[in-house]
Amino acid sequence: MNKTNGKRVFVAMSGGVDSSVAALLLKNHGYNVTGVFMKNWADPAWPCPWQQDREDAMRVCLKLGVPFETFDFTNEYKTKVVDYMVREYAAGRTPNPDVMCNKEIKFGLFLDRAIKSGADFIATGHYVRKSIENLDIENSLEIENCKLKIAKDKNKDQSYFLWTLMQAQIAKCLFPIGEIESKAEVRRIALASGLPTAGKKDSQGICFMGPVDMGEFIKPYVNNVSGDIVTASGQKIGRHAGLDFYTIGQRKGVGVGGTGPYYVAKKDYKTSTLVVAPKGEASALESKSVIVCQTSFIGDEPSEKVEIQAAIRYRQEPVPAKLERLADSRWQVVFERPVRAVAPGQSAVFYSGEELLGGGIIE
Repeated sequence: MNKTNGKRVFVAMSGGVDSSVAALLLKNHGYNVTGVFMKNWADPAWPCPWQQDREDAMRVCLKLGVPFETFDFTNEYKTKVVDYMVREYAAGRTPNPDVMCNKEIKFGLFLDRAIKSGADFIATGHYVRKSIENLDIENSLEIENCKLKIAKDKNKDQSYFLWTLMQAQIAKCLFPIGEIESKAEVRRIALASGLPTAGKKDSQGICFMGPVDMGEFIKPYVNNVSGDIVTASGQKIGRHAGLDFYTIGQRKGVGVGGTGPYYVAKKDYKTSTLVVAPKGEASALESKSVIVCQTSFIGDEPSEKVEIQAAIRYRQEPVPAKLERLADSRWQVVFERPVRAVAPGQSAVFYSGEELLGGGIIE
């Protein structure tokens, strides 16, 4: 008998091909699948195709012959994700709403409601792998140790956004897409199975909000005080419309012509000055270490000092580093070589080889 028989899994259906194939694979493996579309907050000023996405998810479930439900998290998403994002920008930091969406919505509210509704597991279309180790102990009981590892398709790996997950959450999660070698193979599976989302383009923009112009979206909420744009060497080369509209390392939209390109190196709120660095002053963008707070570890918290690899942005190749505990519950990450464009508010994510260890918020 298939050991999955009778196990009920609620699949988070976004209306895209990845979650569609996740549902297909789980059904083929004998799980009792229910597809769930999460309706979240959308700013009426920005077109969000959630109705079409919901319809696509419903069509996939109809094709698979599985039940379909909608969970409405409109108010919670506004409070826990959108308001957080606005507060961070207004404080001069660059938030990562996708990390917060995963923490609070997908693996928070959705997981809780699914389990209360009778699910044994939830599943998503994330590109990440889950592994379980059984640790034998003296009394012959077995303790399961859940780990997350980077996806087989390293170009699509999404482990960077999942560093807040804990053992109890991972134990209830399935990630079937993470075992597939490539996105092309995901689409091939969808096409061969006649899924209506096989050729649908990947979504762009913020988690659940679509392609929002972030500068225009946050304009009513942030500091719009203008000031000088100066180079790292002190040369005044332009004016900016407000520091909150920029992030460290940004190149596009800096608004300086001439010999560029220029990259945002620093935001000085005391003088309302935006410091930029041309290609020849790249050292102004480099950092040898960062301090992180609000840390979370998937397994046991490391000892006082440990060697890891760390990534400070999505799709960055993790850099060898030392992670050291500070006296005030924060941690310092010291990189083996300087890293470029460290942005306060973003995530520093820790790895050991292919294993995701955890992460924290850059101060």
